[in-house]
Parts: sequence; C-alpha cells; structure tokens
Amino acid sequence: MQFLHESLIELITETSTNLPPDVRQAMGVAVAAETPETQASQALSIIATNIDMAAEDQGPICQDTGMPTFDVHTPVGVNQIAIRKAIREAVAEATRRGKLRPNSVDSLTGKNSGDNVSEETPIIHFEQWERDEIEVKLILKGGGCENKNIQYSLPCELDHLGKAGRDLEGVRKCILHSVWQAQGQGCAPGAVGVCIGSDRAHGYLLAKQQLFRTLDDTNPVPELAKLEAGIMEEANRIGVGAMGFGGKVSLIGCKVMAANRLPASFFVSVAYDCWAYRRLGVRLDVSSGAITGWLYRDPARKVQKMAAGEGFPLSGREVVLRAPLTEAQVRALKVGDVVIVSGEMFTGRDAVHAHLMKTPPPVDLQGAVLYHCGPVMLKQGEKWTVKAAGPTTSSREEPYQATVIGRYGVRAVIGKGGMGLKTLAALKEHGAVYLNAIGGAAQFYARLIDEVLGFELLEFGIPEAMWHLRVHDFVAIVTMDSHGGSLHAEVEKATGDRLEEMQGA
Repeated sequence: MQFLHESLIELITETSTNLPPDVRQAMGVAVAAETPETQASQALSIIATNIDMAAEDQGPICQDTGMPTFDVHTPVGVNQIAIRKAIREAVAEATRRGKLRPNSVDSLTGKNSGDNVSEETPIIHFEQWERDEIEVKLILKGGGCENKNIQYSLPCELDHLGKAGRDLEGVRKCILHSVWQAQGQGCAPGAVGVCIGSDRAHGYLLAKQQLFRTLDDTNPVPELAKLEAGIMEEANRIGVGAMGFGGKVSLIGCKVMAANRLPASFFVSVAYDCWAYRRLGVRLDVSSGAITGWLYRDPARKVQKMAAGEGFPLSGREVVLRAPLTEAQVRALKVGDVVIVSGEMFTGRDAVHAHLMKTPPPVDLQGAVLYHCGPVMLKQGEKWTVKAAGPTTSSREEPYQATVIGRYGVRAVIGKGGMGLKTLAALKEHGAVYLNAIGGAAQFYARLIDEVLGFELLEFGIPEAMWHLRVHDFVAIVTMDSHGGSLHAEVEKATGDRLEEMQGA
C-alpha cells in the first residue's frame, strides 16, 4: 500500500485546517442570524475570518488539535496491524509538520511524547465490513469541548429544569442542560452527539460517533428526528450565544441515537463539540492505499470564503493598550470594553500555573499580560515560529489565578470562557482584568504575533511551556473587570432564568 502514508497525512492535514461544507454552512447561518454590532456578532466575525485563514494557509483552525480519533472500516482479510502502524506514523509526521499540536501527555509523569504517539494515542477504532475498500474517518475534538462532555443517570434533578425522568422528555431536559452548562467554555456555538441508553463507557463512545453524521441529515427514527429538531429550536432560545457572550445561536447541530440498556440503568451521554467541528473521511484503494474519494466534502468544489470582511469590525471606541500595563489603565476598563493590546505577553496554562504556586516565575510578570494559550510551534533552525495560537479554557486555572495575580503583579489575563469568584475577587483587590479572546481562532491570533522573544519551562512540553511573545493589535473583550463585573456570571444567570421560563411556558 505504497500511497497509504501520504493519504493519511492528507486526511489529517485537511481535517485540521479545512472545515467541511456542512459545518461551514451551519456557521454561515449563525453569522447571518446574529444581531449586528453585538459581542456575539463580533466573535462570529473573527471565527469566520479564522476559518478562511486556516484553509488558505493550511494552518490548524484551532491550536488544540485534540486527541486524534480514527474510525476505520476494512474488508475482511486486510491487515489492520499495518494500518494501525501507518496511522501512528502519519500522526507523528503531521505533528512534525505543525498540522497537529503535540497533545499526548503521560498521565503518570506529565511528560509530553512530542509527536502525539504513545500509550493509546492516537485513538483508533477498527471494524470490518463487506465492501472492497477501506474507509478512514477522523475527528479532532479539543480539550475545551471534551471537558464539557457530560453524562446523566436518569432519573435526576437538573439545575433550572427540575426532575428529568426515564422518558424522552427527561432526555430532552438533559440535552438542553448540556448546552447550557457548556456556556463559553465549550466554544459555542457547538454541536452535540447524544446516546440514549447503553452502559457508561459505551454510551460515551456512541455519543461521540454521532458527531460523524452530517449536520444537515435527518434521523431515520421519527421520534429522534423530532427530538433533534426540537432541541435545535429550544437550545438557540436559551441565549448562551457565540463564546458564551449571549446571543441567538448556541447550537449548530444535535445528533441523537438510542441503544438498548440494562433495566437498572438509564444513561444519557452527551459529546459536546465546539464550532471548530473538525471531521473528515476518505475512501482508500485496498491495494495501493490511494484516496479514491472523500467523505463530507467534494475536493473539486471551490471552498467559499466565510468572512464578509476581515476579522473584528472596529467601531473606533476600542481601548488601545501597550503592555506592560499599569493599575490605572486596568482600573479604567469595564465589562464590555473592546481592547487592542500591543507589546509583550507571556503564555501560561496548567503546568505553568501549578509551577508558579511553588516557584517564582522565570520572568518578571509585574504589569504583564498572561495569555492562557498552548500554541502550535515549529522550530526552523534556531528560530521558533507560531503556527496557531488561540486561547484555552481559563476555568482550569481558577485554583491558581488569584495567587498568581496577587503574588506576581499580573495586570491582565487573556483566555476564554471566563473564571470564577476567587479570580474575580483578586481582579478587584489587586487591579487586574480578564480579557476574553475568541476560542478556536488560532490563525487569526497567530497573525497578530510578530516575534517569539524567548521561552521558559520547555521541559513541560510545547503546549505547556511559557512563551514570550511580541504582539500587535491583539483584540479581546473585557468580560471580568476590576470592579466586580463579570459578563460570564451575568450570561449564566440570564440563560438559567431563561431555561426556567421555557419550562414554565
């Protein structure tokens, strides 16, 4: 199978960099439906531009390329051991080329394998079929939305929705709750794959496999088709909106299946995917491994641009900042302000924050901008290049952030999805601010980085290292200020109230 390696490289590259047509169409509907000049509309403008940039430059749409998950069908007699080896080699090569971020971390030592290949990574599912061809489907689902997966055991009590029983009405409540609880941390507008029934482990697998359906298909089971359509209408009335900013579009897809269960168990498993809904597939010639056809897309059809303009539409009311920042500059900001940051910033996520709780930073963070980001980086000679650099979910840093702000003088934190009460109190006490960048917009933000000035703590792995960057015109929205204001808390309360109203109606 002389062409198998390159066929798999092409599949991985296209999946990481080029959204399929059904997802593009759904996001186009979202862009058109949103109220102009709102925060949600601004977020969708950046998302649309980012989608175009990624396709044009073959760069990762989102810096978090997730846990590569392959679903493979082979004819009887095909050597699956050889295909598994080829997939692992292709994943390693795609990582070296900067199409995937090195995301495989040893759960015992925390060491990054560096090439996405190690124990049980990538994930590969094999199944035989009676066709005389090989089918390989791939989904790249990032950690932010993976953390918003959720499983319910019915009957149960749900926030704002009350009792969910062992029937389709109870299932409906669970799915709506799953969309509500994701807020902006799951990079809304998202899509959900749902399994009703099965056991705990297999239910999650079947839910994730529902994400291989196209967004515009119709469920062959009438009861489930009705449920899917109803969820789409109701979920978009909750008002989570793009990036959790509030708005008209919270969900771009809902795909549900039912599996038999044990009499004692009634699980509803939900796989939540973000707007960067990356999944493609190929059909391969059994003898050569060459691509004979694509799933989800027609490569002969020209990719249509998503964005009407270029990125974030400016109003002239934006606040221009140059880092490092002063307390006075930060205290002047309030929730809803749009800021444009230039100057120096440092990346820092899970490993860096845990390190700073025990050890002083290797750089001066007084007045600094700290970016929750695990970029895709390529080293060319002695120079590092940023290939993708969107924000990661900030809530993971909640146990550390207040201490880091107070102890080291950080003035601005950039991330996505907001943070909790402890961080909000620290922003108020010390004079700092939380800026929400647009999740998944990894190409948009990478182009705003002029230079990699240095790095620290590279022993944590590329995503977890502290990168020292010089940026220009970095656009973000103030969603938590130094006066106790939090857009995230406001939207969570408003959407929860809306859920209750919808049940009452």
